[in-house]
Amino acid sequence: MTILPVVVPKVNDRVSTRSSRPLALLVLACAAGLAVLLSLAVGAQTLSPVEVWRALVSPATAAPDAVAIIRELRLPRTILGVLVGLALGAAGALMQGHTRNPLADPGLLGISAGASFAVVIGIQLGALTLAGYIWFAFAGALLASVLVFAIAAGRRGGPTPVTLALAGMAISALLASCTQSMLLADNASLNVFRFWVVGSLSGRDAHVAAQVAPFIAAGLLLAVVNSPALNVLGLGEDVARAVGQRVLAARAVGVAAIVLLAGAATAACGPIGFLGLIVPHIARTFTGPDHRWLVPCSALAGAALLLVADVLGRVVVSPGELQTGIVLAVVGAPFFIALVRRRKGVVRL
Repeated sequence: MTILPVVVPKVNDRVSTRSSRPLALLVLACAAGLAVLLSLAVGAQTLSPVEVWRALVSPATAAPDAVAIIRELRLPRTILGVLVGLALGAAGALMQGHTRNPLADPGLLGISAGASFAVVIGIQLGALTLAGYIWFAFAGALLASVLVFAIAAGRRGGPTPVTLALAGMAISALLASCTQSMLLADNASLNVFRFWVVGSLSGRDAHVAAQVAPFIAAGLLLAVVNSPALNVLGLGEDVARAVGQRVLAARAVGVAAIVLLAGAATAACGPIGFLGLIVPHIARTFTGPDHRWLVPCSALAGAALLLVADVLGRVVVSPGELQTGIVLAVVGAPFFIALVRRRKGVVRL
């Protein structure tokens, strides 16, 4: 695995970055709020901000069509988009911090592969709706991540960034092969699975958001708790132990947060790529390597980017719809290539 070199910023850069962190957090919070408004207002039928406000606050004074569109269709979808965006953004920052790999994303721990494998099993057992196989997806993500962590921790000294990445890639490859084999043998499962695996917010009601919200809330809490330890681990495990940091406990808390966040998000919406990979790099431009600021900024940027991608998917092929995962892939791939080229292969962690 290639680890890109770390650049130590100058003193002036540190002072400038430190002073801009609260402003960056405020700007990203406003961006997320604007994305929420766009998600509620824009679609096959565009509504004005006044109509959106009336439908939310005073439905009796709003048009019946606007109330139905906002409350029954767009509001549950927007809430789920905020939850999933927060989860994937924070999980991406944690993943890159724990593996010390700027190209890492939440799927590196086998989360997406485990969820996909479990969804196929659930479909074959008769769970043909999202409400039926969402728990299979979460259980698969959890078990795959626990297996990866157990394999990585099997050596003396516990899990390291390299062993976590290698174990994650191995388990992901194994589960992906098993999933493909099962799908090729059962066309009925393939027809159901392909609507989940593309990654989308459409077709999810308020019940789905309620199912995953407790797990995402717990994951965000663990991410905040784990952030100071990540700053110490970034100095190297030997230095971290020397200053009294419990490395194994910090790794376990971080992996637990990633599993809860990425597992719940994947279970609800399917695998959504590039979001957890790109967002931490955007946030790091404003916050620097301090994870106490990087994690919340990445979460807010993830929510804003996911909702904007969802809105674009509704607009570009109107009156049809392009799935969010496809939009993020189309936008995310060239963006990340440009990001790497602009930094000339150097990424600060």
